[in-house]
Amino acid sequence: MKLSQGFWQTYKEVPADAEIPSHQLMIRAGLIHKAGSGLYNYLPMGLRSIRKVENIIREELNKIGSYEITMTVVTPGELWMETGRWDKMGGLMLRFKDKKDSDLCISPTNEEAVTDIFRKTVKSYKQLPVTLYQINTKFRDEIRPRFGLMRGREFTMKDAYSFHIDKASLDVGYQAMYDAYCAIFTRLGLEFIPVVADGGAMASADSKTHEFQVVANAGEDLIIYSPEAQYAANVEKAQTIRSKTDYDMNISALTDVETKNQETIEDVSKFLGTQPHHSLKSMIYSATTGSESHLILALVLGDDSVNEIKLQNYLKCDHLTPATEEQLKFAKLWKGYIGPVGLKDDIRIILDSAVNQDASYVVGANKKDFHLKGFNPKRDMKKMETADLRLARAGDLTLDGKHSVVEKRGIEVGHVFQLGDKYTKDMKVGVLDQNGKLVTPLMGCYGIGVTRVVAASIEQNHDANGIIWPKAIAPYQVYFATIVKAEEYAKIADEIYTEMINAGIEVVYDDRNAGPGNKFKDADLLGLPFRVVLGERDFSATQELEIIDRKTGETKKVKREELVPTLQKLLK
Repeated sequence: MKLSQGFWQTYKEVPADAEIPSHQLMIRAGLIHKAGSGLYNYLPMGLRSIRKVENIIREELNKIGSYEITMTVVTPGELWMETGRWDKMGGLMLRFKDKKDSDLCISPTNEEAVTDIFRKTVKSYKQLPVTLYQINTKFRDEIRPRFGLMRGREFTMKDAYSFHIDKASLDVGYQAMYDAYCAIFTRLGLEFIPVVADGGAMASADSKTHEFQVVANAGEDLIIYSPEAQYAANVEKAQTIRSKTDYDMNISALTDVETKNQETIEDVSKFLGTQPHHSLKSMIYSATTGSESHLILALVLGDDSVNEIKLQNYLKCDHLTPATEEQLKFAKLWKGYIGPVGLKDDIRIILDSAVNQDASYVVGANKKDFHLKGFNPKRDMKKMETADLRLARAGDLTLDGKHSVVEKRGIEVGHVFQLGDKYTKDMKVGVLDQNGKLVTPLMGCYGIGVTRVVAASIEQNHDANGIIWPKAIAPYQVYFATIVKAEEYAKIADEIYTEMINAGIEVVYDDRNAGPGNKFKDADLLGLPFRVVLGERDFSATQELEIIDRKTGETKKVKREELVPTLQKLLK
């Protein structure tokens, strides 16, 4: 592409609403154009990268025998009503009616639509397993769209769905897709970590689910990671054990202590001259299943936090929320002074498994301005349950106690998930098994946020001057800039450009009538893997061009005849 004839514009100013580097740089480098809140047009440079991501995905999914289809962006509401998600997804769905007063929506995901295709097509186990995928537009009406393509309302996504006769087949298909994802993100040139993730309400005890996280400072997700143990999990799912803890083993009688205006663990510990982990943090929640709600007291060591996802999964409730002021008042509890002693009988008490039940702790006294010293769970608790409730953190140990874990920020770009029979059951799908019996097939679903991958790549690969593209998904491979005045050197530059094109090298040819400073700033901002410079003065003296590696900053001089072979070697 010759820039003198190209459709491309860069900007010096950072957009006021662009909070993270990828959003800022994609607009400044002319990759995207904002159409509205959470809505972006893909411009030529950005679209080239998106297409390269899509092609890599296609190649790897086709290798494992997946079949590409395209489903309608608009889907009938009646399909969603079959599974109950028409009401459950609520505000995330853009819903409307057509001229016949039929309910329709812009698809935020396609489990129902693909299951409808399957049930009208597949009738026998002999046609299984099968995996269908598409790369298509999705729309989710985010309450607060932000971060450009990272969390927009309209986006491009690859969604795949597999169908299986039994769990053994699902496991095989899941592993094949997991391996394909590893190949995809490796080819994309990204530093990524597959992490064990929470399956939520749809997952059964033996369901598998992994997120693929791109490591980046702007990541919204926290990953608990031990490379030595080859363990990685989203913090919501992570299981670790505390490093060595010095529990207070001096058992004494329960004693009221006045702690006026000391409502936090830190304040109480400082006031009493104790360590935070010699106290128990008491958190009251309301757990709702169907139309019934119950109060839950969760207890963790004072320097730990409750993992609410773990707690909700343990309770198997539909919703878990912190107790309201009104609920606390009704239960005669005072915020900052809540504890396990003297609670109403209908409050369920769950103790974190990291709490040593033989030790002594400070706890809330369930009366304003007072705490209890000398609380011993084994002695002082009449009814309690024990579960893993704590939120994992850096410095913890893996479950075998051999390795410590660290925290990393990650951007979720892919998710593989065993759905089981959730959708096939709701939509009354049946296939004949080997014995001629009608059975409900099992499903897996597998997503990659294509446009999010591009943004995540920039989050991971940039500097103060602009983007640093991985070779596989850069819009072009080479930025060819000229610093020439004489017509003969402009002609030589045109010839070299043609030579690169004929050799299959993707080139942006900056032949604009602009100074070298502007050209080089644009080159760094766009961040193509290599910059080639033909300077009239140097070329006339030595017949050499300069190659600059955008990532490392390394430069080398090459003769004209060496340029194409050198670039081809660098681009391998």
